[in-house]
Amino acid sequence: MTIAIILRRKGTEVISVATEDTVGQAAQVLSNHRIGAALVRDSGGEVLGIVSERDIVRVLGAHGAEAVTLPVAHLMTRALHTVTPRTRIAAALALMTDRRVRHLPVLEEDGSLAGMVSIGDLVKARIEEAVHEAEELRHYVESAG
Repeated sequence: MTIAIILRRKGTEVISVATEDTVGQAAQVLSNHRIGAALVRDSGGEVLGIVSERDIVRVLGAHGAEAVTLPVAHLMTRALHTVTPRTRIAAALALMTDRRVRHLPVLEEDGSLAGMVSIGDLVKARIEEAVHEAEELRHYVESAG
């Protein structure tokens, strides 16, 4: 199973914030959409980075309450780990585990944004795949016996 299958099911909408948005505004966006991360994009839609709940907690720990007034550019992660729609789920899970990230932007071969997947999306898909394989095996054994 590939990332493209997940995107077909969940959609390709990606919630974004701007570099000049404050940490407080970014936290509100995450809360309103019930998500753990948002891409940081410029006015032209180019992906510049990502900001996550973890980033916000770290900046709050370092700067206290005034952290909510800092711009997202201050805390966003600029070095992104990405996948393509053709990436296999197992490979994406391995990347997340290795890089200790919970969200992966999905980029087409030309660099355009195709969507974003979370660890939850990947785990759900992997469980569905395992259940399907188990049902296929059960059916095979029942029909052979």
